[in-house]
Amino acid sequence: MFKAIYLEKSEAGFSAGVRELADDALATHAADGDVTVRVAYSTINYKDGLAIANRSPVVRKWPMVAGIDGAGVVEASTNPAFAPGDRVVLNGWGVGETHWGCLAGKARLKGGWLVPLPASLGEREAMAIGTAGYTAMLCAMALADGGVKPADGEVLVTGAAGGVGSVAIALLAGRGFRVVASTGRAAEADYLKGLGAAEVIDRAALSEPGKPMQKERWAGVVDCVGSHTLANACAQTRYGGTVAACGLAQGMDFPASVAPFILRGVRLAGVDSVMCPMPRRQAAWTALAAELDRSRLAAMTTEIALADAIGKAPEVLAGKVRGRLVVDVNR
Repeated sequence: MFKAIYLEKSEAGFSAGVRELADDALATHAADGDVTVRVAYSTINYKDGLAIANRSPVVRKWPMVAGIDGAGVVEASTNPAFAPGDRVVLNGWGVGETHWGCLAGKARLKGGWLVPLPASLGEREAMAIGTAGYTAMLCAMALADGGVKPADGEVLVTGAAGGVGSVAIALLAGRGFRVVASTGRAAEADYLKGLGAAEVIDRAALSEPGKPMQKERWAGVVDCVGSHTLANACAQTRYGGTVAACGLAQGMDFPASVAPFILRGVRLAGVDSVMCPMPRRQAAWTALAAELDRSRLAAMTTEIALADAIGKAPEVLAGKVRGRLVVDVNR
């Protein structure tokens, strides 16, 4: 038996709760998996919040065990790439959406989805990073691919107090950039500066409709917000700069002009964490293990029990959670 965040939907409505499940349930509902993982830790990302709170059609198969992230130890495997005792991390691939997820004591997953956990990272640290931190590294890699260097000028991180933003600040500051953090939570200024932000600005400066071309400021941008914020960030990006777009906290729309792209050569790089190819995924985790300051990671992390995850989901969606939530699935 193992505990899980179990989501159900029927004519009677939607429900989310902690359920005791038999191991046999994995064979029934995750039959296409070839690796059984004893999960140690999971986390709650924005997408998890949507699923648990039933705020968006994230879940496409019912019933569902929530959790798009997990880290733990292989218990059984028919996949030649993994053996019992291997430590692994899972992010995305439709887990928690169409395939039973990792907010559970056990998960049956496809070996092709799993990344061997770098030796220097524990399972708890891996979930303190989670999809949010892994996405932040993909954004940092996108800026590097665009040739953005610390000498080129400031970089902007929007939605800075959230999970992606927090890790992005720590990573980019660690790479020597002068990082400017945009947030709607002024009370988090000291927290953001502790992660490495040199300056904190009010998100209101970016969140309203703006001109197609604005004063150049940013050499690079990590945007977790979308909508007018992303449009303004592009309009303020310096010639040849790169904007990495990975979120939609303000909205899915992009009310922008082509002007920054054709007059300043600005690059807009879309960052996807769910179906990211394995070589880039592995490179991101290797870089995270090597670069991310563990004291800064600890400063942005709060641990909760499995039963607490349901109540935290609406807080994640409302932007009330600072940094990262790690879920100990075994308590």
